[in-house]
Amino acid sequence: MGQTPAQKAGKAASGQQPKKRPGKAQREAIKRAQAAKKKAGGGKPTVEKAAKRAVPLPRGSVRAAYGGTCPACFKDYGKDKVITKVAEGWVHPGCAPQQLSAAEREFARDKAGTEAGETFRGQKPSDWRLGSSPSSTRPAR
Repeated sequence: MGQTPAQKAGKAASGQQPKKRPGKAQREAIKRAQAAKKKAGGGKPTVEKAAKRAVPLPRGSVRAAYGGTCPACFKDYGKDKVITKVAEGWVHPGCAPQQLSAAEREFARDKAGTEAGETFRGQKPSDWRLGSSPSSTRPAR
């Protein structure tokens, strides 16, 4: 609503300047900026979203872009929940089969061999005679 001349004079006397309305071009620029800001997801992210992004994800995992169903446990997962890719699709990290690293696989293989009585992969029992050269080995039986 407009101000009466008396109100304008009262404000001028008290030291306050009446607010000037921005021009049409400025108003349109402000509206475009506000629409772009709204389209981009707003200003500052919420504290909850910022905290989610700060936590590092397990290797091979991502945040879900949209909800879905875990094929391993048939439970739903929502948007922004951590999921892991497996052959069947996307599953909860707890539903994914444990994958050992190359070093862990080699350690398990070596441990099983040692427990089975084997020592090293390339080592076989020697057929050398004690105190003899390799050329004087026993004939194969």
